[in-house]
Amino acid sequence: MTEAAEDGILVIGEALVDIFSGPAGTEEAFGGGPANTALALGRLGHRVRLATAVGDDERGRGLREWLAASGVAVEATPIARTATARATLAADGSASYVFDLAWEASLASVRPAAVVHTGSIAAALEPGAAAVEGFLRSARATAIVSVDPNIRASLCDEGSRARIERILALADVIKLSDEDLAWLAPGSSPRNAAARWLSDGAELVVVTRGARGSLAFAHGGSVACDAVRVDVVDTVAAGDTFTAALLDGLVAEGLAGADRRDALRAIDTEALARLLSRASRAAAITVSRRGANPPTRAELGVEAGSER
Repeated sequence: MTEAAEDGILVIGEALVDIFSGPAGTEEAFGGGPANTALALGRLGHRVRLATAVGDDERGRGLREWLAASGVAVEATPIARTATARATLAADGSASYVFDLAWEASLASVRPAAVVHTGSIAAALEPGAAAVEGFLRSARATAIVSVDPNIRASLCDEGSRARIERILALADVIKLSDEDLAWLAPGSSPRNAAARWLSDGAELVVVTRGARGSLAFAHGGSVACDAVRVDVVDTVAAGDTFTAALLDGLVAEGLAGADRRDALRAIDTEALARLLSRASRAAAITVSRRGANPPTRAELGVEAGSER
């Protein structure tokens, strides 16, 4: 295995501050889809780095401390001010966001890893999206590439769809929600959309459907997994946690690093079922408590290095 493939998991994308407004006043919390995924991976015991952009301000320093507390090493491009997202929670616990950010990324000095994950604003918003695309093209030589498009429609322009599709074409693993699917492939079923992405080069496509569970499609078959039933407090970071646990499962199955791409292509339905079960349990823990608070490995109930 190459040196890069031994270097844990690299996540690329935004870290920001969520601003929640409600009857009790305004409250701030740290977040951002890729940052939440990195946090969850750190809590699951992985060596994980987050390549992001934050300001040298109070919010930026708080973000770094929040991530470091869960074992995430931050490699940050300095920007004028740390990004924010004003969040509104609906009665069902779902969240919508209005963003104040600029996605800029300097990735020239960032090392690849066994697994490289990106998505969300990092895949759609210039000027950083071009840097991410270029990095992924090179990283495929040593890494399994994972992408969660996590569409933020309010930030997308006329060129966003093409940029996101180019990045998806570089992915070995695509994880997306049913809302993402409706935006990227309107009118297409999960199976038909997955078949297109598998034909374009992906090895695994996973679609999450909230309370309806999740679906996984690979070259050797497909599986469905029911959602774990819990009392939902809010859905903040649920999809990001699912992604982290999916990547955790791929590592546990011995499918990290470009030299394992053929093995990933040959993944069987039993392994797919294990992956979805692990990710669904992790997401259920997150939605059962407030905010971006993903589970530790002990809470998830799997041993370090476990393949089952």
